[in-house]
Amino acid sequence: MEWIFLTLAIIFEVAATTFMKMSNGFTKLLPSVGTFSGYILCFTFLSIALKKIDLGVAYAIWGAAGITIMSIIGVLVFKESINALKIFSVLFIILGVIGLNLSGVSH
Repeated sequence: MEWIFLTLAIIFEVAATTFMKMSNGFTKLLPSVGTFSGYILCFTFLSIALKKIDLGVAYAIWGAAGITIMSIIGVLVFKESINALKIFSVLFIILGVIGLNLSGVSH
């Protein structure tokens, strides 16, 4: 069940960050509300997941998933640039998370 909570935390973090970009510096009401609501839900679910998942593992997965998904959204939705170094860097983040998961078993 804790992995479902971590997945929900990732989903709401991605939604909140996307809304933040859309809020234009918090000058648009609905995306601003989406940002704050998303982060409240994100951190609520993350805190529940942390009851059973090791902090380093959960935070690494949460962060790496968020970075990876937001990088994809940035390119596809917001037409941000992409190059080999960005792709390579995100892959290193993912490899680091895999390494953390292999280094020890979570409760």
